[in-house]
Amino acid sequence: MRSSPKPILCAAALLAVAATFAQPAWASSAMDKQIDEKFAAADVNRDGKLTLEEAKAGMPRVAKNFDKIDADKKGYVTADQIKAMADKM
Repeated sequence: MRSSPKPILCAAALLAVAATFAQPAWASSAMDKQIDEKFAAADVNRDGKLTLEEAKAGMPRVAKNFDKIDADKKGYVTADQIKAMADKM
């Protein structure tokens, strides 16, 4: 009984697609650095949290997606939450 090459071809195709969409580590760290810098500038009271008003003033894309990022509905977002959402996009 001969085995079919289809499973191997499918696996190779899936790996090729995954490699195409994988983000290199340097890109992720560069994005994290950019988020940290923008977050620090927008966090006017330096409490480590952005309110919707702070986000509107300093990070408009975060403000536009504030409700999605603030999944726990605490009324603020953190840099880690913003990074996690950015990783999903």
